[in-house]
Amino acid sequence: MSLNKTELVAKIAADTGQSQAAVASVVDGFFAAVSETVAKGDTVSIPGRIAFESADTAARTGRNPQTGDTINIPAGKRVKVSVGSKLKAAVK
Repeated sequence: MSLNKTELVAKIAADTGQSQAAVASVVDGFFAAVSETVAKGDTVSIPGRIAFESADTAARTGRNPQTGDTINIPAGKRVKVSVGSKLKAAVK
């Protein structure tokens, strides 16, 4: 089972007694803040829970799966998400 944004907002609203509109606004604001901060190269960390940071990827060679030709993949950036100890413990 997975939880989409609408279901997450409804669950948080039910658990906290807040309106779904207020919770949706907070969730949207959270992800906007994370996106903006990580795009600047900074880290967002919630100790024990989760951390978001940008990471550079090196240029490398790859293969086109359809033709088998070698292609050059340029250097770039990606988002690295690290799970904290409290979240790991909750899953065990």
